[in-house]
Amino acid sequence: MTSRFVRVNLGASNPQQNRNSESFQKASQNRLPATFAPRRFYATTEEKMRTKSAIGPFTWKAATVFIGTGIATLIYFDREKKKSIQLREEKKIQEKSKSYGKPKLGGPFKLTNAANNEEFDSESLRGRFHLIYFGFTHCPDICPEELDKMSEVVEATKKDKELGEHALVPIFITCDPRRDTAPIVKEYVKDFHPDLIGLTGSQEEIKKVAKLFRVYVSSPPALSEDDDYLVDHSIFFYLMSPEGVFLDCYSQNATPESVLTSFKKHYQDYVEQGGQVNDTPL
Repeated sequence: MTSRFVRVNLGASNPQQNRNSESFQKASQNRLPATFAPRRFYATTEEKMRTKSAIGPFTWKAATVFIGTGIATLIYFDREKKKSIQLREEKKIQEKSKSYGKPKLGGPFKLTNAANNEEFDSESLRGRFHLIYFGFTHCPDICPEELDKMSEVVEATKKDKELGEHALVPIFITCDPRRDTAPIVKEYVKDFHPDLIGLTGSQEEIKKVAKLFRVYVSSPPALSEDDDYLVDHSIFFYLMSPEGVFLDCYSQNATPESVLTSFKKHYQDYVEQGGQVNDTPL
């Protein structure tokens, strides 16, 4: 049996021409599914939906975290700045002490005794070792901690049989006289050791005494008593001899034990050299 193949001519005999023809392209486009769209279109739409859903709680949460981190960073750098100033001041004193002996700190001064609002003359400290600290009553943490340390040292000297009961006089001098009036300082020092003497004065008087002890003090200008602000200042105890001569200084890093050990050495050296200590209450 003979098979015959019959070619049915449905159009142009050239297949390439069929594909390139305008009618073929239109027909192909018409046959695309209705749901077909370029891949990029779907990706872009999906990204927009994700971005839109991300706006809202996430943005507020991110903003809160950002602000909190910023505040924490500012507090950290502020503390580091104060610590850096403190270390520089301590290093200066130590270098001068090594190079030239004891630096010349202190001198005669007159301020106001907050206990009775009367004049306090540094001459009344003659014959007594005294420990001086500059601070301010609105200080939130450092000053109270340092005065607690000072109180601990003073109390330890009272219990030491090798020392007199009034061997060391603790003194607090405000570096914020604008707010620290006599009544305020009087109440403030009551929170610490009963022997603690609180001193205040005019801004010029305090500035002069701070300069005598080379105390760094920085507060915002043109403020009133009602304003809330902090005062940057050196954080040292200054140990002075019964003659008012600078003996040693103790930074914030010093422990009560190390301060007590240092004081006892200075006390014993002074007595061995024939010095007389006034052990009566001031």
